Amino acid sequence: MRPEWSELPVRHVVPDVVGALGSAGTAVLTAPPGTGKTTLVPLALAGLVPGLFSSGGRVVVAEPRRIAVRAAARRMAWLLGEKVGERVGFTIRGERQVGPRTRVEVVTTGVLLRRLQREPELDGIDVVVMDECHERHLDADTALAFLIDIREALRPDLRLLATSATTDATRWARLLGGAPVIHTEGATHAVEIVWAPPVQPVAPPHGLRVDPAFLAHVSDVVRLALARHEGDVLCFLPGVSELGRVARMLPDVQVLEVHGQASGAVQDAALSRGVGRRVILATSVAESSLTIPGVSVVVDSGLAREPRMDHARGLGSLVTVRASKASAAQRAGRAGRERDGFAYRCWSAGEHERLPEYAQPEIALEDLTDFALQAACWGDPDAGGLALLDPPPSGAMIAARDTLIALGAVHGGRVTERGRKMADIGVHPRLARALIDGANQVGVRRAAEIVALLADRLPSSASDDFVAVLRSVRRGNDSLSDRWRQETRRLTQALGSPPPGQRVGQDDQVAGLVVALAYPERVARRRGEGGFVMASGTGAVAGAGLSEAEWLAVAVADRGVGSSVARVRQGVVIDEGIARIAAAALLEEAEEIGWRRGEILARRVRRLGAIELSSVPLVDADVRPAVLDGLRQEGVALLRWTSDARAFRERLAFCHRIVGEPWPPVDDTALVDAAEQWLEPELSRVRRRSDLARIDVLAALRRLVPWSARIEDVAPERVEVPSGSKIRIDYSGERPVLAVKVQELFGWDDAPRIAGVPLTVHLLSPAGRPAAVTSDLASFWREGYQAVRAELRGRYPRHPWPENPIGATATRRTNPRRA
Repeated sequence: MRPEWSELPVRHVVPDVVGALGSAGTAVLTAPPGTGKTTLVPLALAGLVPGLFSSGGRVVVAEPRRIAVRAAARRMAWLLGEKVGERVGFTIRGERQVGPRTRVEVVTTGVLLRRLQREPELDGIDVVVMDECHERHLDADTALAFLIDIREALRPDLRLLATSATTDATRWARLLGGAPVIHTEGATHAVEIVWAPPVQPVAPPHGLRVDPAFLAHVSDVVRLALARHEGDVLCFLPGVSELGRVARMLPDVQVLEVHGQASGAVQDAALSRGVGRRVILATSVAESSLTIPGVSVVVDSGLAREPRMDHARGLGSLVTVRASKASAAQRAGRAGRERDGFAYRCWSAGEHERLPEYAQPEIALEDLTDFALQAACWGDPDAGGLALLDPPPSGAMIAARDTLIALGAVHGGRVTERGRKMADIGVHPRLARALIDGANQVGVRRAAEIVALLADRLPSSASDDFVAVLRSVRRGNDSLSDRWRQETRRLTQALGSPPPGQRVGQDDQVAGLVVALAYPERVARRRGEGGFVMASGTGAVAGAGLSEAEWLAVAVADRGVGSSVARVRQGVVIDEGIARIAAAALLEEAEEIGWRRGEILARRVRRLGAIELSSVPLVDADVRPAVLDGLRQEGVALLRWTSDARAFRERLAFCHRIVGEPWPPVDDTALVDAAEQWLEPELSRVRRRSDLARIDVLAALRRLVPWSARIEDVAPERVEVPSGSKIRIDYSGERPVLAVKVQELFGWDDAPRIAGVPLTVHLLSPAGRPAAVTSDLASFWREGYQAVRAELRGRYPRHPWPENPIGATATRRTNPRRA
């Protein structure tokens, strides 16, 4: 054992950890970066550290990232003076270095999950260490929940240790059944925080966009750190694109770009002591679980990437966010692993106080389809019985279960054999489905090639033509090509040999079919007004290379913040035949009767989800639902309203307003709601919009008169005045109005009431112009008539203007001419 282990601060609490695990079976260990919790503690638990008592046994250490797995295994093997694969080994997807003497195995949480599904008893394993649990990766949360189940039901002797540099230890201790909490102080190396915000304002991140001016500022801070201090500089940036852009701003500096998709050679180079000064540009993968030798300065952009899932559309994307305080602390700690260091933060102290304490857990942000499949395979499809720090959002779980049912992975609430096979393949259930079903069509190897590429995160510079990307990785010798070849081999071995079937030959056919099998709801057809519509109903636009295609299988798409359509990032040109094969579950034929764009629609339509394939008219269909739909959309203005029909409706409205039941309401909403009552049988004869204008609305409205009433008794159309004329009553206002010439009312001292409501009388001149308005005719004759008489009799001398209108005879005629 190398003597360096004795300098690690965690050595002082190892006996406490061993004791807690021995008595309680579970424990939580919190320790700042650089204390040795990831390396020394597992070695001690395996009985490999002289002088640190432990009962020994085999230990599995689960890390959230592959780079952390490699780093932890390499560091532990170095402390033992051995090579990886002897007493310390590791397993990541597609790579395993474990030997017969291995006592400590470091694995990714994804590898651990699949192992738990296959071997829940974990025979031969004494301790499982869940490292960096604060990062709240979904696989880690799920694996820990399964391990708690195993302890309760199968292996009460299995010991569990949760470790973290920054976390809410109390919550983890409670989750582990009241586990003891052990804390150790950090290394003696101090880290000085230097606030280095931009001098000029920069735009905040939006979606994936980071202001180039801010990246230029980060590169300036890197140069400043190189000039002021000794040692290597570790610079944190949100994504691979930003790593490349900042690297191009440092052409005269030795730069390494470290990210989750970096090759093993690049990761190993970063984890080795370099020759000359280096700048290591890294994403959040370098936050924890590894020491990068030579680093004494950290430059932190303060940005991170988080997933966002649009469950309704089945589209996921990454967004740039401000890193949490916990993340900033982890990043700063990288500078003090070997000696006193400096952490430059590219934001102000005031901004720091407004940062969230912790990043959101993945379970609150991610697509939960894989999680739901893991839970179903575990026997808890709803995940309601799992010991999780945060429950899964209900909406995301509903979407996940619907997807699993569509994939045939779950039936009747239970996982199927097909679902278990999909889970064991080790990729997202959609991709597992594409591999299984695609292999029958195109062969195992070729299906594996497509799925391996779909499973990777392609660089932002990749072509939007997925086939072009496929051909490029076949020819390439970069890290993407290496990962692709390795994953293709793994998937080919995982699937084995399916039964022989039809084989599609060309790259575009193969890729199109497999991509569409993975994402059938993203099959897209070009629409007349431009762009595409996916089978899910989401609109989409594509780059110039794909925009003229009739059909697309969309491999990668995202919907920007505030955008109503998705952007196709990678797609494959296909034909309708491939679309029908891959998305067969979305094929449906139905009669479609409705109101569209102002016309009656009656047809039999074939659809692929939201994509219309063909339609034929329905000649003898009952289109009343379409007419009613049109009335709901456009209102009763679709009908032809004559003056008589409008007047009758106004009388009905008066009856409802004054009398109430049983007189029905006749406002627009009420008439639409009751259309089947008052418009039958006319509705049965309507075949097109123009037929609506031929309906006799007046006759139809009469059907609304209650059977027990006569409208003439309640709201007569006309009233007879003293002259003998029958004058129409106007019911359009709040009160009924009688408009009549003054001479026709002589001798009438009181107008009749309508349903108890006084008539408002509009007295007209002989020319029909308004002369006076009154609701009290007797009062008018006494007080108002003389003024009207004085004004009008000179203008209309041939009409009678008696001094006493009450005693005069009403007339429609003028005075006779004198001889």
